[in-house]
Amino acid sequence: MKATGPQAEPGTFASPGWTRRPASLSAAVTAELVQRVVRGVYPPGVALPPEPVLCETFAVSRTVIRESVKVLQEKGLVLVRQGAGTTVNPPALWNMLDELVLGASIAEDETLAVLDDLVVTRRLLESDMAHVAARTADQDALDRLRALVDRMDELVGDIPAYEEHDRLFHDAIMQASGNRIARGVVRSLERQAITAAGYRGRSGRDMCKASNRGHRRIYERIAAQDADGAAEAMFAHITDAWLVRRGAAGDPGRLKR
Repeated sequence: MKATGPQAEPGTFASPGWTRRPASLSAAVTAELVQRVVRGVYPPGVALPPEPVLCETFAVSRTVIRESVKVLQEKGLVLVRQGAGTTVNPPALWNMLDELVLGASIAEDETLAVLDDLVVTRRLLESDMAHVAARTADQDALDRLRALVDRMDELVGDIPAYEEHDRLFHDAIMQASGNRIARGVVRSLERQAITAAGYRGRSGRDMCKASNRGHRRIYERIAAQDADGAAEAMFAHITDAWLVRRGAAGDPGRLKR
């Protein structure tokens, strides 16, 4: 992962670049510490700076630092041991479903590997939900999906409106599946990814047209109660759409199954 933002020289600790004092000091310090861990300013296996140094760095009290470190531990970023200090954990122990951790990881990943993994996870869950929706969707759900697909055909020249209806289409399928946990995971992942330039990628009228052909295939398989076909159509649609958006960075072979 790349290292960006203010970097601390060995033995020193850079102050955060706040333009004004945040309303919630604990939340702001936590967010800054998450970013520093993810960027590698505090590498795995290395102890966080002592409390007095962190207090001076952020111009906050020990109470604020302790609250922030406790939250970092809950996110899996650090290990706190009595008498041994606070040590940064390896990335394998980080909670990647946490919004701060995932957001910082996406921002620092030039290879797009984190977004590739996000897409693979989303593809797995949404393919399964499309499979279930093809077996369980009622007429109201089918009418909604058909209306969304038809409307997106009309919106291919209005990218923001098309993208909003795109999200509504996928969410309608997730709701039709009745799997609230899988829907919650996908929506959480999407909230972090949707603002990332690397995830949004290129877009345009022709790309929206191609994307909606994928949506229509998914709808048709669900309407036909073809569960396997719906799952395959969703798998192909999510894969193809991401391959177009992601470009040539990193290793797109991570998507192969």
